[in-house]
Amino acid sequence: MAYVKKQPLSGIREGDRVEDIFVVKIKRGLSPYSKGHSFHLILTDSSGKTIDYKFWGGQDEAKVKEVYDSIKPDSVVYVQGKASTYKDALQISANETDAIKTLASHEYDAAEFIPPAIRDVEEMYGELTVHINAVKNPELKAILDAVFSDKDRAALFKVHPGSIEIHHNRVGGLLEHTLQVVEYCLLSKKLFPQLDEDMIITGAILHDIGKLEEIQATSRIKGTTRGQLLGHVSMGFSVLLRITDELGTSEETKNKLLHILISHHGKMEHGAPKEPMTPEAVAVHYADAASCMIEEILGYRQWAIEKTDDEFMYSNRRQRNIYLK
Repeated sequence: MAYVKKQPLSGIREGDRVEDIFVVKIKRGLSPYSKGHSFHLILTDSSGKTIDYKFWGGQDEAKVKEVYDSIKPDSVVYVQGKASTYKDALQISANETDAIKTLASHEYDAAEFIPPAIRDVEEMYGELTVHINAVKNPELKAILDAVFSDKDRAALFKVHPGSIEIHHNRVGGLLEHTLQVVEYCLLSKKLFPQLDEDMIITGAILHDIGKLEEIQATSRIKGTTRGQLLGHVSMGFSVLLRITDELGTSEETKNKLLHILISHHGKMEHGAPKEPMTPEAVAVHYADAASCMIEEILGYRQWAIEKTDDEFMYSNRRQRNIYLK
């Protein structure tokens, strides 16, 4: 049986009978209450909103614990219950007659729990293909062809999120961000005709290739074990080093391209093993930074529409106030 998401969390109202699927964001411990044993979950969906779920079990602690132990953080669960208000917050209350079931991966569509793409991914991939085909340097074109001729990699690149949170964290986010970086770099080329256009296009397209391995989108966007240990810069470097070695790419072309990748964060304290030392690397770095930061601040503004009338909020990430109007 396939389970389908019926409505977003924002659609739940007090008194509703809830029978739907959610992601378990947080799992609290078992605790006794006057009629038996209970546990508490915090559930979420693709909106990022959360709702408390309270399971009120009977006196048989082992039976309640069996249900509790079947649930893991980040798992997708089907729940039944009733929406009620407690301390001015909506929650779902359930008892032993209500179902709660952890779903196997084939029983739901993971895309229902990741924020959707804001542009058609096939259209965006078509734009990316145009940029790839515009590269005239045979060595750089061969590298791009080697990367995207891998059907699994190309399919993943179309739909992969651009980050875990903060910016482009949605279906197709990596592709969307990549196109923005390419377009910024082409604007730089208009201002500085001396820039190597083929190099900046290739560097812009491949600068975040390591994110395909660094993060994963299942019931939510999260880091892989390898990604958390190594990071997308070093992982992307390894991918391109292997491909350029296999292709026999010249040292000059290889080194310039790899330098763009490892320097695109700009500063060592921001995760760049080397800081930009070529004009093409500078162009890609600032294009990447602009795409990320503009998207981030637009996200704060969207958040403010729903959450606050304040004019400013302080961003710990940026260590500055952000104007929200």
